[in-house]
Amino acid sequence: MKTRRLWITGLAAFLLTAFIGGCKDENLEKVGLCPLVASTNPANLATGVPLNQVITITFNEAMDPASIAPTAFSLTGPVGSGRIAGGSKSAAEISGSLTYDAATYTMSFTPSPKLNSNSTYTGTVATSVKDLTGNSLQVSYVWTFSTGTTVLPSVVSTDPVNNATGVFLNKVVTATFNAPMDPLTLTASTFTLKQGTTSVVGTVSYVGTKASFTLSANLAANTLYTATITAGAKNVGGIALPNTYVWSFTTGAISAPKVNSTNPVNLATGVALNNTVTATFSEAMDPLTITASSFTVMIGTNPVSGVVAYSGTTATFTPTSNFLSGTNYTATMTTGAKNVAGVPLANEVEWNFSTNAPLGPLVVNLKSVEAFGIIAGVGVSNNAGFSEIRNMNVGISPGVRSSITGFPPAIIVNGAMFASDDIAPPGVPAMLTQAKQDLTDAYLFAEGATSPAPATVAGDQGGLTLAPGIYKSTSTLLIQSGDLTLDGQGDANAVWIFQIASDFTTVGGAGGSVILIGGAQAKNIFWQTGSSATIGDGTSFKGNILALTSITMNDGSTAVGRMLARNGSVVMTSTNIITKP
Repeated sequence: MKTRRLWITGLAAFLLTAFIGGCKDENLEKVGLCPLVASTNPANLATGVPLNQVITITFNEAMDPASIAPTAFSLTGPVGSGRIAGGSKSAAEISGSLTYDAATYTMSFTPSPKLNSNSTYTGTVATSVKDLTGNSLQVSYVWTFSTGTTVLPSVVSTDPVNNATGVFLNKVVTATFNAPMDPLTLTASTFTLKQGTTSVVGTVSYVGTKASFTLSANLAANTLYTATITAGAKNVGGIALPNTYVWSFTTGAISAPKVNSTNPVNLATGVALNNTVTATFSEAMDPLTITASSFTVMIGTNPVSGVVAYSGTTATFTPTSNFLSGTNYTATMTTGAKNVAGVPLANEVEWNFSTNAPLGPLVVNLKSVEAFGIIAGVGVSNNAGFSEIRNMNVGISPGVRSSITGFPPAIIVNGAMFASDDIAPPGVPAMLTQAKQDLTDAYLFAEGATSPAPATVAGDQGGLTLAPGIYKSTSTLLIQSGDLTLDGQGDANAVWIFQIASDFTTVGGAGGSVILIGGAQAKNIFWQTGSSATIGDGTSFKGNILALTSITMNDGSTAVGRMLARNGSVVMTSTNIITKP
């Protein structure tokens, strides 16, 4: 079961990576699945971790055992628990042994000696870890846990690193923490930079988990500086840094190019889905260094597919397809970007933005019933033919298994059948009860949705094209005289809710199907039906039917969506296919 769960996790990661970009090799060619950390034990911010805990890191795919070297993972804890890490006065690297289990894609670290009590530890998986095709972890994976009741804040990395030399004179000095900090405690009094006893003038800012000290004037050349973050820095829970964190570096003799501006600006909201992303530099750059490796846009840790170009002093990232609505993005210009003299940026530059809210109403949250292609109250039947339910489950509640008929010849592909009288596996009746409650909640949410204001519709919708929104019928609704087209207008997260007071019928045949254009997705279409629904012969249907009573699929009709009946039956007449949206 564990192996199967890992395979499913890997498949999901593969599909997401394939959709938004994928890994790229040194020639910037897409080479497939990016390795990711799927889970850790202990989990991030876990407390009360046993002192004899073996730390495990599970990946989404098979990794190259040769890359699981001692440098692939590090664990740091409080001073006194191991070797001093990087000259820091508040962290020590923990000794231990590292192993890899190819069957479960799991790397394990056994600390030696055991962990200390009431202590906070930070684990880091390095980008040197690679999968079997040579793809590296795209960014280091860092997380924190505690053997006590509280996770203490700590500095997990700095830029420049401790004892760095040749640091650019216009360097922004940064410190990254293990968890979000209280921005009000990251100030010029808690984050200082000094040359000897002389304070350097600058501005302190904080975003995400990173504090930055931006110079008011360039540093002196070939000079030693010391940065300090005091115990006055606190996390969002008010817990102070347990020790003052100190690190030093020495400057070189030159300044570096920098990013003067970005579009969108950092923390911009409501960004258009067809927006490009740009960064404008302080001077001319080497175009050969402005690439898909040095200029990236990400959703979380997953790269967005796009084309990078450079002209004048501006780099441009044009996404291959529209951005997703209601989504947070992170753009990064790395120090791989260099000026024409070969000098890299002084700092990696990162900025965040979010896109416009999805068109139409809020999406209906199906919760646990999302796992079902069919769920019914009293009966599920397949009257004839080799019907299929693909990548979803079939369930009945409060009806019993004897009320599910016609399986086979109907089959469930990558799913399972559940009935309220099942005694194995344990918990099925409760699971179905919850799914039916989630269906009821979704039905009532869809029925009561009022924003944006519903448009009144009546009768036959065949031949029409409808934009995202809420469409309300006070009686029955038909799709008969032609296909109904739903236009997402370039928004893959656009939502439609049809509020139908009575029966809903598609006629099928020459017309009566549901056609999606403009990026519309079946998963975001909801047909709330106050009585019963009938999907006509040969209809190609899209969306989730939430029916108060029953649903019937006539001969040869197919659906990308779900047939969810609160109280009645779901009937497949002959050779029907239901595919997960």
